[in-house]
Amino acid sequence: MKRTAADIRKAIESNWKEYLSRYGNLFSSNHVDGSTPPSVFVGAYGYPKVLVGPMLPPVHGDTMILDAPEKWTGKSLEDIVNYRLSLVRGIKPVKIDDVGQKYIENLQEMSMSEKSTDAEMELVKNASPTVSIDGDSPIFGPIGEIKSAKFSNSSSDKNIQRTFYDCDLLANDAIVELYNRGIEISRIQKCFSIGMFGKNRKLVPTRWSITATDDIVSKSLVEKILEYSVLDTPLVFSYDHLGNFFAVVMFPGRWMFEMQEAWYDEQGNVGFGSDFEDVKGLTHYPETAGAHFASRLAVAEYLDENKIQAAVMVLREIRPEYAVPVGVWQVREGIRMALKQKPSVVSNFQEGLDFACKKLSIAKKEWLAHSKLYLAKKQKSISDFF
Repeated sequence: MKRTAADIRKAIESNWKEYLSRYGNLFSSNHVDGSTPPSVFVGAYGYPKVLVGPMLPPVHGDTMILDAPEKWTGKSLEDIVNYRLSLVRGIKPVKIDDVGQKYIENLQEMSMSEKSTDAEMELVKNASPTVSIDGDSPIFGPIGEIKSAKFSNSSSDKNIQRTFYDCDLLANDAIVELYNRGIEISRIQKCFSIGMFGKNRKLVPTRWSITATDDIVSKSLVEKILEYSVLDTPLVFSYDHLGNFFAVVMFPGRWMFEMQEAWYDEQGNVGFGSDFEDVKGLTHYPETAGAHFASRLAVAEYLDENKIQAAVMVLREIRPEYAVPVGVWQVREGIRMALKQKPSVVSNFQEGLDFACKKLSIAKKEWLAHSKLYLAKKQKSISDFF
Protein backbone atom coordinates (compact mmCIF):
# COMPACT_ATOMS: atom_id res chain seq x y z
CA MET A 1 0.00 0.00 0.00
CA LYS A 2 1.31 3.44 -0.94
CA ARG A 3 2.26 5.54 2.07
CA THR A 4 1.26 9.16 2.51
CA ALA A 5 3.57 12.02 3.51
CA ALA A 6 2.02 11.87 7.00
CA ASP A 7 2.88 8.15 7.25
CA ILE A 8 6.48 8.83 6.32
CA ARG A 9 6.87 11.68 8.79
CA LYS A 10 5.32 9.54 11.52
CA ALA A 11 7.84 6.76 10.79
CA ILE A 12 10.72 9.25 10.90
CA GLU A 13 9.53 10.69 14.22
CA SER A 14 9.25 7.13 15.58
CA ASN A 15 12.84 6.42 14.50
CA TRP A 16 13.97 9.60 16.25
CA LYS A 17 12.31 8.50 19.49
CA GLU A 18 14.09 5.14 19.19
CA TYR A 19 17.39 7.01 18.70
CA LEU A 20 16.72 9.08 21.82
CA SER A 21 16.10 5.96 23.88
CA ARG A 22 19.30 4.35 22.58
CA TYR A 23 21.55 7.39 23.02
CA GLY A 24 19.66 9.20 25.78
CA ASN A 25 22.89 9.61 27.74
CA LEU A 26 24.13 11.83 24.91
CA PHE A 27 21.81 14.57 26.16
CA SER A 28 22.73 14.22 29.81
CA SER A 29 26.35 15.19 29.13
CA ASN A 30 28.20 17.98 27.35
CA HIS A 31 30.72 15.48 25.96
CA VAL A 32 30.38 13.72 22.61
CA ASP A 33 32.87 11.29 21.09
CA GLY A 34 32.72 9.09 18.04
CA SER A 35 33.98 8.84 14.45
CA THR A 36 33.18 11.66 12.05
CA PRO A 37 32.60 10.44 8.43
CA PRO A 38 34.47 13.03 8.09
CA SER A 39 31.86 15.75 7.97
CA VAL A 40 31.85 19.50 8.49
CA PHE A 41 29.11 22.10 8.17
CA VAL A 42 29.29 25.86 7.62
CA GLY A 43 26.06 27.76 8.24
CA ALA A 44 24.85 30.83 6.37
CA TYR A 45 23.02 32.59 9.20
CA GLY A 46 24.85 35.71 10.44
CA TYR A 47 27.15 35.88 7.38
CA PRO A 48 29.97 37.04 7.30
CA LYS A 49 30.23 35.56 10.80
CA VAL A 50 28.97 32.00 10.57
CA LEU A 51 28.54 28.89 12.70
CA VAL A 52 31.11 26.24 11.81
CA GLY A 53 31.85 22.79 13.12
CA PRO A 54 32.15 19.04 12.64
CA MET A 55 29.25 16.60 12.54
CA LEU A 56 29.91 13.67 14.82
CA PRO A 57 27.84 10.54 15.62
CA PRO A 58 28.08 9.05 19.13
CA VAL A 59 29.55 5.83 17.71
CA HIS A 60 33.03 4.71 16.60
CA GLY A 61 34.04 2.85 13.45
CA ASP A 62 33.35 3.28 9.76
CA THR A 63 30.67 5.98 9.65
CA MET A 64 31.31 7.28 6.11
CA ILE A 65 27.84 6.25 4.91
CA LEU A 66 26.34 8.88 7.23
CA ASP A 67 27.49 11.75 5.00
CA ALA A 68 28.13 10.22 1.58
CA PRO A 69 25.24 11.13 -0.78
CA GLU A 70 26.85 9.25 -3.66
CA LYS A 71 26.19 6.04 -1.70
CA TRP A 72 22.56 6.80 -0.82
CA THR A 73 20.94 5.74 -4.08
CA GLY A 74 18.43 3.02 -3.34
CA LYS A 75 18.15 3.95 0.33
CA SER A 76 14.75 4.86 1.74
CA LEU A 77 13.84 8.36 2.87
CA GLU A 78 13.81 7.09 6.47
CA ASP A 79 17.33 5.65 6.07
CA ILE A 80 18.70 8.96 4.83
CA VAL A 81 16.93 11.00 7.49
CA ASN A 82 18.31 8.63 10.12
CA TYR A 83 21.81 9.27 8.79
CA ARG A 84 21.26 13.03 9.23
CA LEU A 85 19.71 12.70 12.68
CA SER A 86 22.55 10.55 13.99
CA LEU A 87 25.14 13.30 13.42
CA VAL A 88 25.60 15.71 16.32
CA ARG A 89 26.41 19.11 14.85
CA GLY A 90 28.97 21.11 16.78
CA ILE A 91 28.91 24.87 16.16
CA LYS A 92 31.31 27.70 16.83
CA PRO A 93 31.05 31.30 15.50
CA VAL A 94 33.87 32.17 13.08
CA LYS A 95 34.42 35.06 10.66
CA ILE A 96 34.55 33.81 7.08
CA ASP A 97 38.07 35.17 6.47
CA ASP A 98 39.51 33.82 9.73
CA VAL A 99 40.69 30.54 8.17
CA GLY A 100 44.11 30.71 9.81
CA GLN A 101 42.93 29.89 13.32
CA LYS A 102 43.82 26.49 14.77
CA TYR A 103 40.19 25.36 15.02
CA ILE A 104 39.62 25.80 11.28
CA GLU A 105 42.99 24.25 10.42
CA ASN A 106 41.98 21.16 12.42
CA LEU A 107 38.71 20.96 10.50
CA GLN A 108 40.59 21.29 7.21
CA GLU A 109 42.94 18.45 8.14
CA MET A 110 39.95 16.34 9.14
CA SER A 111 38.25 17.08 5.79
CA MET A 112 41.25 15.67 3.91
CA SER A 113 40.97 12.33 5.69
CA GLU A 114 40.53 9.21 3.54
CA LYS A 115 38.39 7.48 6.19
CA SER A 116 36.31 8.06 9.28
CA THR A 117 38.22 9.96 11.96
CA ASP A 118 37.87 9.62 15.74
CA ALA A 119 36.98 12.90 17.39
CA GLU A 120 35.49 14.32 20.55
CA MET A 121 33.70 17.53 21.41
CA GLU A 122 33.16 19.28 24.71
CA LEU A 123 30.10 21.47 24.43
CA VAL A 124 29.26 24.63 26.36
CA LYS A 125 26.12 22.81 27.53
CA ASN A 126 24.34 19.57 26.70
CA ALA A 127 23.38 19.07 23.06
CA SER A 128 19.79 19.92 22.24
CA PRO A 129 17.75 16.85 21.19
CA THR A 130 15.09 19.00 19.50
CA VAL A 131 14.61 18.22 15.83
CA SER A 132 12.21 20.06 13.54
CA ILE A 133 10.53 18.03 10.79
CA ASP A 134 8.48 20.69 9.05
CA GLY A 135 8.57 19.43 5.47
CA ASP A 136 10.29 22.57 4.19
CA SER A 137 13.90 22.51 5.41
CA PRO A 138 16.56 19.76 5.46
CA ILE A 139 16.79 18.37 8.97
CA PHE A 140 19.75 18.10 11.33
CA GLY A 141 20.43 16.03 14.38
CA PRO A 142 21.30 17.45 17.80
CA ILE A 143 23.18 20.77 17.91
CA GLY A 144 25.54 22.14 20.54
CA GLU A 145 28.00 25.00 20.86
CA ILE A 146 31.60 23.80 21.00
CA LYS A 147 33.84 24.62 23.93
CA SER A 148 36.72 22.47 22.63
CA ALA A 149 37.24 19.80 19.98
CA LYS A 150 39.93 17.19 19.35
CA PHE A 151 40.55 15.13 16.21
CA SER A 152 42.73 12.05 15.83
CA ASN A 153 45.41 11.97 13.16
CA SER A 154 44.50 10.09 9.99
CA SER A 155 45.91 9.61 6.51
CA SER A 156 44.99 12.36 4.05
CA ASP A 157 43.85 12.00 0.46
CA LYS A 158 46.93 12.94 -1.56
CA ASN A 159 44.95 14.67 -4.31
CA ILE A 160 43.11 16.90 -1.85
CA GLN A 161 46.30 17.52 0.08
CA ARG A 162 48.08 18.65 -3.10
CA THR A 163 45.45 21.25 -3.99
CA PHE A 164 45.23 22.42 -0.37
CA TYR A 165 48.92 23.28 -0.22
CA ASP A 166 48.95 24.89 -3.68
CA CYS A 167 48.12 28.45 -2.68
CA ASP A 168 48.62 29.74 -6.25
CA LEU A 169 45.87 27.51 -7.64
CA LEU A 170 42.57 29.31 -8.19
CA ALA A 171 39.57 27.84 -6.36
CA ASN A 172 37.73 27.04 -9.62
CA ASP A 173 40.78 25.25 -10.98
CA ALA A 174 41.24 23.30 -7.75
CA ILE A 175 37.62 22.11 -7.85
CA VAL A 176 37.84 20.99 -11.49
CA GLU A 177 41.22 19.33 -10.95
CA LEU A 178 39.93 17.28 -8.01
CA TYR A 179 36.82 16.28 -9.94
CA ASN A 180 38.95 15.16 -12.88
CA ARG A 181 41.03 13.08 -10.47
CA GLY A 182 37.93 11.20 -9.36
CA ILE A 183 37.20 12.86 -6.02
CA GLU A 184 33.48 12.71 -5.13
CA ILE A 185 31.51 15.92 -5.58
CA SER A 186 30.33 15.83 -1.95
CA ARG A 187 33.94 15.74 -0.68
CA ILE A 188 34.99 18.61 -2.94
CA GLN A 189 32.05 20.65 -1.69
CA LYS A 190 33.04 20.16 1.95
CA CYS A 191 36.66 21.12 1.32
CA PHE A 192 35.57 24.22 -0.61
CA SER A 193 33.19 25.15 2.21
CA ILE A 194 35.87 24.98 4.91
CA GLY A 195 38.15 27.37 2.99
CA MET A 196 40.72 24.99 1.51
CA PHE A 197 40.98 26.30 -2.07
CA GLY A 198 42.15 29.44 -3.84
CA LYS A 199 44.48 32.35 -3.26
CA ASN A 200 42.16 34.38 -1.03
CA ARG A 201 40.67 31.66 1.13
CA LYS A 202 37.40 32.08 2.97
CA LEU A 203 34.75 29.93 4.57
CA VAL A 204 31.77 29.31 2.29
CA PRO A 205 28.36 28.34 3.74
CA THR A 206 27.68 24.71 2.93
CA ARG A 207 24.52 25.49 0.98
CA TRP A 208 26.44 27.90 -1.27
CA SER A 209 29.43 25.60 -1.73
CA ILE A 210 27.19 22.77 -2.95
CA THR A 211 25.64 24.95 -5.65
CA ALA A 212 28.95 26.57 -6.59
CA THR A 213 30.73 23.23 -6.99
CA ASP A 214 27.98 21.80 -9.21
CA ASP A 215 28.04 25.01 -11.26
CA ILE A 216 31.83 25.14 -11.67
CA VAL A 217 32.24 21.48 -12.61
CA SER A 218 29.32 21.40 -15.03
CA LYS A 219 30.52 24.57 -16.79
CA SER A 220 33.90 22.93 -17.35
CA LEU A 221 32.18 19.90 -18.88
CA VAL A 222 29.91 22.00 -21.12
CA GLU A 223 32.98 23.72 -22.58
CA LYS A 224 34.11 20.30 -23.81
CA ILE A 225 30.65 19.21 -24.91
CA LEU A 226 30.38 22.16 -27.31
CA GLU A 227 33.19 20.59 -29.37
CA TYR A 228 31.49 17.19 -29.74
CA SER A 229 29.35 15.88 -32.59
CA VAL A 230 25.59 16.22 -32.20
CA LEU A 231 23.50 13.29 -30.96
CA ASP A 232 21.82 11.57 -33.91
CA THR A 233 18.84 9.87 -32.22
CA PRO A 234 16.43 11.23 -29.57
CA LEU A 235 16.61 9.36 -26.25
CA VAL A 236 14.43 9.26 -23.15
CA PHE A 237 15.61 8.23 -19.67
CA SER A 238 13.70 8.01 -16.40
CA TYR A 239 14.21 7.15 -12.74
CA ASP A 240 12.08 7.23 -9.60
CA HIS A 241 13.46 7.66 -6.09
CA LEU A 242 12.57 9.24 -2.75
CA GLY A 243 9.23 10.50 -4.04
CA ASN A 244 10.87 12.27 -6.99
CA PHE A 245 10.32 11.15 -10.59
CA PHE A 246 12.91 12.26 -13.15
CA ALA A 247 12.51 12.16 -16.93
CA VAL A 248 15.36 13.22 -19.23
CA VAL A 249 14.64 13.89 -22.91
CA MET A 250 17.68 14.26 -25.20
CA PHE A 251 17.39 15.18 -28.85
CA PRO A 252 19.71 16.24 -31.69
CA GLY A 253 20.82 19.86 -31.54
CA ARG A 254 23.44 22.21 -30.21
CA TRP A 255 23.74 22.43 -26.45
CA MET A 256 20.53 23.64 -24.83
CA PHE A 257 19.46 22.70 -21.35
CA GLU A 258 16.27 23.10 -19.39
CA MET A 259 15.39 21.91 -15.92
CA GLN A 260 11.75 21.96 -14.85
CA GLU A 261 10.29 21.12 -11.46
CA ALA A 262 6.63 20.64 -10.60
CA TRP A 263 5.03 19.91 -7.25
CA TYR A 264 1.67 19.81 -5.50
CA ASP A 265 0.88 22.19 -2.64
CA GLU A 266 -1.35 21.24 0.29
CA GLN A 267 -4.44 22.33 -1.65
CA GLY A 268 -3.52 20.07 -4.58
CA ASN A 269 -2.51 22.94 -6.86
CA VAL A 270 0.53 22.50 -9.09
CA GLY A 271 3.56 24.76 -8.73
CA PHE A 272 6.29 25.09 -11.34
CA GLY A 273 9.90 26.21 -11.58
CA SER A 274 11.68 26.31 -14.93
CA ASP A 275 15.10 27.46 -16.14
CA PHE A 276 16.62 27.41 -19.60
CA GLU A 277 20.08 28.05 -21.02
CA ASP A 278 21.83 27.69 -24.36
CA VAL A 279 25.46 28.07 -25.42
CA LYS A 280 25.47 31.58 -23.92
CA GLY A 281 24.87 30.10 -20.48
CA LEU A 282 22.40 30.98 -17.74
CA THR A 283 21.50 34.69 -17.60
CA HIS A 284 19.73 34.73 -14.22
CA TYR A 285 19.72 32.95 -10.88
CA PRO A 286 17.52 29.91 -11.51
CA GLU A 287 13.98 29.52 -10.22
CA THR A 288 14.91 25.93 -9.43
CA ALA A 289 17.96 27.17 -7.45
CA GLY A 290 20.62 24.52 -6.82
CA ALA A 291 18.57 21.84 -8.59
CA HIS A 292 19.39 23.45 -11.94
CA PHE A 293 23.15 23.14 -11.43
CA ALA A 294 22.89 19.66 -9.88
CA SER A 295 20.88 18.36 -12.84
CA ARG A 296 23.10 20.14 -15.37
CA LEU A 297 26.13 18.43 -13.85
CA ALA A 298 24.58 14.95 -14.14
CA VAL A 299 23.55 15.58 -17.76
CA ALA A 300 26.93 17.09 -18.70
CA GLU A 301 28.71 14.06 -17.24
CA TYR A 302 26.70 11.74 -19.48
CA LEU A 303 27.32 13.80 -22.62
CA ASP A 304 31.03 14.15 -21.89
CA GLU A 305 31.42 10.44 -21.19
CA ASN A 306 29.72 9.59 -24.49
CA LYS A 307 31.46 12.42 -26.40
CA ILE A 308 28.22 13.84 -27.76
CA GLN A 309 26.40 17.17 -27.80
CA ALA A 310 22.62 17.47 -27.42
CA ALA A 311 19.67 19.58 -26.38
CA VAL A 312 18.26 18.26 -23.10
CA MET A 313 15.06 18.74 -21.12
CA VAL A 314 14.91 17.45 -17.54
CA LEU A 315 11.52 17.06 -15.86
CA ARG A 316 11.33 16.55 -12.11
CA GLU A 317 7.96 15.75 -10.57
CA ILE A 318 8.07 16.12 -6.79
CA ARG A 319 5.42 13.88 -5.30
CA PRO A 320 3.77 13.98 -1.84
CA GLU A 321 5.87 10.98 -0.73
CA TYR A 322 8.85 13.35 -0.63
CA ALA A 323 7.71 14.28 2.85
CA VAL A 324 11.03 15.54 4.20
CA PRO A 325 13.51 17.40 1.97
CA VAL A 326 16.98 15.88 2.20
CA GLY A 327 19.03 18.20 -0.02
CA VAL A 328 19.79 19.00 -3.63
CA TRP A 329 22.19 16.04 -3.84
CA GLN A 330 19.19 13.79 -4.53
CA VAL A 331 18.53 15.68 -7.78
CA ARG A 332 22.11 15.12 -8.97
CA GLU A 333 22.16 11.47 -7.93
CA GLY A 334 18.64 10.80 -9.21
CA ILE A 335 19.50 12.08 -12.67
CA ARG A 336 22.83 10.27 -12.63
CA MET A 337 20.87 7.07 -11.99
CA ALA A 338 18.33 7.91 -14.70
CA LEU A 339 21.16 8.24 -17.20
CA LYS A 340 22.53 4.83 -16.20
CA GLN A 341 19.28 3.16 -17.24
CA LYS A 342 18.76 1.81 -20.75
CA PRO A 343 17.24 4.68 -22.77
CA SER A 344 14.14 4.47 -24.90
CA VAL A 345 14.87 5.43 -28.52
CA VAL A 346 12.20 7.65 -30.09
CA SER A 347 11.68 9.29 -33.48
CA ASN A 348 11.55 12.94 -32.48
CA PHE A 349 11.29 15.41 -29.61
CA GLN A 350 7.47 15.32 -29.47
CA GLU A 351 7.42 11.54 -29.25
CA GLY A 352 10.11 11.69 -26.59
CA LEU A 353 8.08 14.12 -24.51
CA ASP A 354 4.95 11.98 -24.96
CA PHE A 355 6.89 8.95 -23.75
CA ALA A 356 8.36 10.82 -20.76
CA CYS A 357 4.98 12.17 -19.66
CA LYS A 358 3.36 8.73 -19.59
CA LYS A 359 4.85 8.15 -16.15
CA LEU A 360 4.14 11.68 -14.90
CA SER A 361 0.90 12.73 -13.26
CA ILE A 362 1.22 16.29 -14.60
CA ALA A 363 0.09 16.66 -18.21
CA LYS A 364 2.43 17.32 -21.13
CA LYS A 365 0.69 20.61 -21.95
CA GLU A 366 1.55 21.90 -18.45
CA TRP A 367 5.26 21.18 -18.93
CA LEU A 368 5.26 22.75 -22.39
CA ALA A 369 3.51 25.86 -21.10
CA HIS A 370 6.55 26.56 -18.90
CA SER A 371 9.21 25.53 -21.41
CA LYS A 372 11.53 27.99 -23.14
CA LEU A 373 13.45 25.11 -24.68
CA TYR A 374 10.29 24.02 -26.50
CA LEU A 375 9.89 27.51 -27.96
CA ALA A 376 13.55 27.54 -29.01
CA LYS A 377 13.09 24.11 -30.60
CA LYS A 378 10.15 25.39 -32.67
CA GLN A 379 12.15 28.30 -34.06
CA LYS A 380 13.86 27.48 -37.33
CA SER A 381 17.63 27.67 -37.33
CA ILE A 382 19.50 29.18 -40.27
CA SER A 383 20.53 25.67 -41.34
CA ASP A 384 16.88 24.88 -42.11
CA PHE A 385 17.03 27.22 -45.09
CA PHE A 386 19.84 25.37 -46.88
